[in-house]
Amino acid sequence: MSQERQTFLVSPQFDRMRLDSFLAAQTDMPARSACAKYIERGCVEINNTEALSKAEHVRLGDRVSIVVETQQKPTVIMPNPQIPLDVRYEDEYLLVISKQKGLVCHPSSGHIDDTLANALVAHCGFDHLGKLQGDDRPGIVHRLDMDTTGLMVAAKDNETQEQLQDLIRLRDFDRRYLALVQGYVSPDEGTITTGIARSKKNRLKMCVSKDPLSRQAITTFKTLDRFEASAHDDGYSLLECHLYTGRTHQIRVHMRYTGHCLVGDPLYGKVGERINLHLKRQFLHSWHINFDHPITHEHIELFDTLPSDLYTALINLRPRSMGETSWGAILYNKLNIQ
Repeated sequence: MSQERQTFLVSPQFDRMRLDSFLAAQTDMPARSACAKYIERGCVEINNTEALSKAEHVRLGDRVSIVVETQQKPTVIMPNPQIPLDVRYEDEYLLVISKQKGLVCHPSSGHIDDTLANALVAHCGFDHLGKLQGDDRPGIVHRLDMDTTGLMVAAKDNETQEQLQDLIRLRDFDRRYLALVQGYVSPDEGTITTGIARSKKNRLKMCVSKDPLSRQAITTFKTLDRFEASAHDDGYSLLECHLYTGRTHQIRVHMRYTGHCLVGDPLYGKVGERINLHLKRQFLHSWHINFDHPITHEHIELFDTLPSDLYTALINLRPRSMGETSWGAILYNKLNIQ
């Protein structure tokens, strides 16, 4: 089956209706239960932003689009061998890559053939990638934001993809990120547990929410280093963040919630070149993954050094260090940072 996108405008009679009910009420749309499955698979957008729950309420003037299956011959994602693919581990079941900044994980509006999915198809072939996330997301197990860099895993078949997703759900897939944040983080370690939902003020953003429909998000952190304040900023802290859940923009939202926005974050952060250390993107890097291979049971542990822009920002801050913690000393040694 192929896919087709349809878009509907929310008129007055549908204002504040549940999303799945709204879709089911439209001409040529499937039943409500089928619409709910499309929403769960990430096939529905409200005002060009992915809907996260079938229970979201649409509002007057919203544009709701849905990608539905049709009976025509499927359109296979085109391979793009021009996109560099930095492979750190590979076997017949899966591969681990280091994603570069500026690379979107799968096709979306404005990104048709320049995504990680296109690069994976060029490397593995469309028929040799898992399709559980949909034909438009071959191989994708978990995602990184466009300008978040670092390690992520892709699956070459549905069984491996399903088992990797189970590892993530069961919290047996260890993902750790390096994050440079604004201000002085006092605790040496901590846990942030909140609900996260789509912002009602700006649908491009997520936010901490107590709404019953929000999704639980858990982030733990260790403080690695702290940097003195100057006349132009409030200082900085380098953290290692450990994800127990994988919500959209989770670390970025949690850091804003604590009052320590990610340096350079264009969506959730503070504005100002000096306080953002001349970075044009968020300082967030997936530097460490650790899991047992779901098929071969081999233990896989990989580390990824900082890309040049983040490395330069951190090196320039080093003279302002107030003294790294014991965890920071270990990390600096692994990253070969003096």
